[in-house]
Amino acid sequence: MGECTADVPFGVLARPVVIFDFDGTLADTGRAVIHVVEATLRVHGYDPEAMGDLRRFIGPPLVDGFGLVCGVTAEEAEPLIATYRSIFAREVGPKDYPPLPGMVELVEVLRAHGVRTAVASSRLETSVHDMLANLPFAPFDAVAGRLEPGRSTKADCIRAVLEMLGCTAADAVMVGDRHHDVDGAHELGLPCIGIYRDEDARAELEAAGADALCPSAAAAARFLGVVLR
Repeated sequence: MGECTADVPFGVLARPVVIFDFDGTLADTGRAVIHVVEATLRVHGYDPEAMGDLRRFIGPPLVDGFGLVCGVTAEEAEPLIATYRSIFAREVGPKDYPPLPGMVELVEVLRAHGVRTAVASSRLETSVHDMLANLPFAPFDAVAGRLEPGRSTKADCIRAVLEMLGCTAADAVMVGDRHHDVDGAHELGLPCIGIYRDEDARAELEAAGADALCPSAAAAARFLGVVLR
């Protein structure tokens, strides 16, 4: 399945906990998210084609996405978020958020080497659990998502994972695809491996100060000190 390679700065020999983002890192939720955002905007009288790049919704909390795209406050975003969640629950199924290439194998290889794996997501925690249950990933040791109220930022979710696992930032590394993942990890003192799938995403991660930039699961595996086969 895979083998452990020589020690690397934030590889599994040095950091035996790997925390993954969900949207855009483990699962390809992009098309589903954009579809639901477009439907939500129409319900509330917005023209989706006039709202700019809707990919800004993939990854961050919905309140941030609607704030960026619609220019609304957190309070004003509440009805949009409620509509979004209703449409998502009604129209989105497992076929709409398949695992990204190589990620199932990466999690399996890490676990085979005794690494504890976890998920820290800005998505509602109940949603993360429900979606993971429909995907072929090996069980994660901890899953933390957004709680309302109480857990709202990426750093909050990463901190919750560390607490669940009884470990410190020195034991863990984050893997994510957006600047929010880098920012949240760095706030707590974790390195973050950025996975990108286009040059815009690469530029975002680089600007955020990601500790490594990887175009694939196989590349991320090498930075973690394992090899996918």
